[in-house]
Amino acid sequence: MNRQHITKIGTRGSPLALAQANQVRALLITAHSTLDEPSVELVVMSTKGDRVLDRPLAELGGKGLFTEEIEAALLDGRIDLAVHSMKDMPTELPPGLVIECVLEREDPRDGYISDKAVHFRDLPTGAVVGTASLRRQAQLLNIRPDLQVVSFRGNVQTRLKKLAEGQVDATFLALAGMRRLGMEDRLTSVIDTTEMLPAVAQGVIGIECRDDDERVADLLRPLNHGPTAVTMAAERAFLVALDGSCRTPIAGLAERVGDRLHFRGQVLSPDGRQCFDATRDGLAVDGSALGRDAGEELKRRAGPNIFKSLN
Repeated sequence: MNRQHITKIGTRGSPLALAQANQVRALLITAHSTLDEPSVELVVMSTKGDRVLDRPLAELGGKGLFTEEIEAALLDGRIDLAVHSMKDMPTELPPGLVIECVLEREDPRDGYISDKAVHFRDLPTGAVVGTASLRRQAQLLNIRPDLQVVSFRGNVQTRLKKLAEGQVDATFLALAGMRRLGMEDRLTSVIDTTEMLPAVAQGVIGIECRDDDERVADLLRPLNHGPTAVTMAAERAFLVALDGSCRTPIAGLAERVGDRLHFRGQVLSPDGRQCFDATRDGLAVDGSALGRDAGEELKRRAGPNIFKSLN
C-alpha cells in the first residue's frame, strides 16, 4: 500500500463517538502492518441530531439525524468509512453504502443512574425520569405508570451534568457506552434484559463504507465479528418488519448459543399501556427469518393504531 494514502474515518464528535472511532482506528492499525497512526485519520463531523437538542428525536425525524451528513461525506469521497452505534442506524441505507463490518458486541443492557433509589422500581411516586429514548419511556411507564418521564437529550456527560443539577431524579444510559468511556462506575445499577429489553443492536459498533470500495472492504474484513453480525441481522430484520425508527418504541435482542438463536422482541405504545412480546428459537443461520417472523407477528397483534400518536 502507498504509505501516503490516508484512510479517513468519519465520526460524530461526542466523547463516546470518538472513543468508538479511536477503537476502530487502533484495531485497523493492529490488523494491518501497512497502516500506522499517520495513515489513519479521524474526520469529526456534526450531525443535525447533535446540533438540535431542544426537541425530542421523534419530532425531528428519527435515526437518520445522526447519519445523514456522515453518509453524504462517504458518498462524495470525503471519508472512506464511518463508525456508528448500530442502534442509531436507519434500517435502510442510502444506495451505494453498506455496513461492511461489525465489532464484537458489548453488553447490551441498560444502565440506571439515580441518587434517589437503587432501582427504578424503588423510585418515589411521581419521580421525574429523563430519557431521549421512546423505548425506555414506554417500558418504564409500562412498569411504573406513576412516574413522570421528560425528554432528556445530549451526550453522556451532558446528561450526567443535568442529573447532578437535579433537573431529573433518574436517567438511563446504555451500559456499553459507559464501559467504552470508562464510566461504568457511575451507574447505580444495571437493568436485566428481562425487565427492560434493549434497543435493537444496542452495544454494536458498525462500520459503513461504499459498496464498491474493495480496498476498504479488505481493511475491514479482519475486524468483522461473525456471531455479532448474525444476531444483529435478526434484530434489524425484526425492526424492518415493524418499519421501526426512533419514532417507535421497539426493543429486540437475539442471543446465540452454539448454532442456535433465541430472539425476543417487544413493541409498546408510547404511554406504555400496551405491550406486546414475541419470542423465536431456531438455527442461527435462519436468524433474519426468525426476526422478521417475530416482527410480522407483533405488527398483526399490535394493530395499525399503536403508534398513531406519533404519525
